[in-house]
Amino acid sequence: MDKPSLAQRVPRAQIAGVLHIIKLAVGPKDVAALERAQAQRVASAEGLRHVTRMAPRRAPEILEGGGSLYWVVAGILRVRQRILAIEPVKRADGTAATALILQPGLVPVHPRPVKPFQGWRYLSAETAPPDLAEGEAAAEGIEALPPKLRRELADLGLI
Repeated sequence: MDKPSLAQRVPRAQIAGVLHIIKLAVGPKDVAALERAQAQRVASAEGLRHVTRMAPRRAPEILEGGGSLYWVVAGILRVRQRILAIEPVKRADGTAATALILQPGLVPVHPRPVKPFQGWRYLSAETAPPDLAEGEAAAEGIEALPPKLRRELADLGLI
């Protein structure tokens, strides 16, 4: 028997947009370090996956909508990766966990600061930052500050 589609299981009002996950990248100090760590994982027998203790209850919305894992690196949301599958796994100590199977390659997004949090959080399509255009570089330094803050600093004669 076929599995019911997302539209049959979830009320239409809840399918308004794609659902994503946001996660702090613990360890990497920059995107290049995250890329290196992931390249090592791709070369391993496990493949490219992120193991987390808690399983997303809204997994169908993430998978069927084409959701991504948005990585916060050094306090800034910088890149995303498509989530291809969500699978139950066992850790080395036998405890249950969940593996987010990721598509190789990091997609740069318009950066924004994010306060620290534990674990992961859902991120709606409406609040997810847009991808950077091909060849577009993320603003750095003063240009990375929000426009309102830049104006206030300029008014104070600080920039």
